[in-house]
Amino acid sequence: MRRLETPIRALHRAGGAACLVLALVAPAGAAEITLLTTGAYKPIAAALVPDFERRTGHRVTIRNGTAGAVAQAIRDGARPDLVVLTPNGLEALIRDRHLAGAPPMPLAKVGIGVAVRDGAPVPDIATVAGFREALLQARAVAMVDPASGGSSGIYLAQLFERLGIANRLKDKLVLVQGGLAASRLVSGEADLALQQTSELLIVAGARLVGPIPAELQNDTVYAGMVPVGAAEAEAAGALLRNLADAGAAPVLAEKGMVPP
Repeated sequence: MRRLETPIRALHRAGGAACLVLALVAPAGAAEITLLTTGAYKPIAAALVPDFERRTGHRVTIRNGTAGAVAQAIRDGARPDLVVLTPNGLEALIRDRHLAGAPPMPLAKVGIGVAVRDGAPVPDIATVAGFREALLQARAVAMVDPASGGSSGIYLAQLFERLGIANRLKDKLVLVQGGLAASRLVSGEADLALQQTSELLIVAGARLVGPIPAELQNDTVYAGMVPVGAAEAEAAGALLRNLADAGAAPVLAEKGMVPP
């Protein structure tokens, strides 16, 4: 059975009697794989993993955080069997000798989108001028806190500076600490939410308006890597190949991503 766990610090495997129970119920050769991923890619992994588990008998535990939190967990000594992060993030960890292994395998690409609460008026964000005006007219705008290491939050903070509206938005930003920005629409704390499209789509009660204008868009690629020394390297490699397979394209499209 697939398990989804959010806190990154819970990376240690169960030991002792729990391992004995798993050995008794798991098929011969079945592995317990730990997948550590950024939040934006988590919906894809959650959709693809169950079929992988049925076909292989392996079990996968999915843990997630912002890109910054995932990278920090690796720096702090976390050793998942498979890690999904941005190529730049993986390259930095490799350069600093926190990770080693085969080159990262690209898995998916996603852009930043805008969402509103179901039933709320839909702003016109098709143009840069319209997008800028929608932000200025919003009562409150939810986004990932750049300080938490979320790639969309970091980019948006820079974008607001480029658009010359950072100071005007400062007091209306609702900063989410590595969670789902669109959840603040449902709670009534914000009337616009900006984040990777894949994360906006999974919030019940939120409606995706669309991507931010192409001229402003920042596509993020996510890649997977099996670290040297992974406890379940062979099984994790099989999972990585499954996630990268062309057959994942329909799931990517459904969840707001595209092949890389």
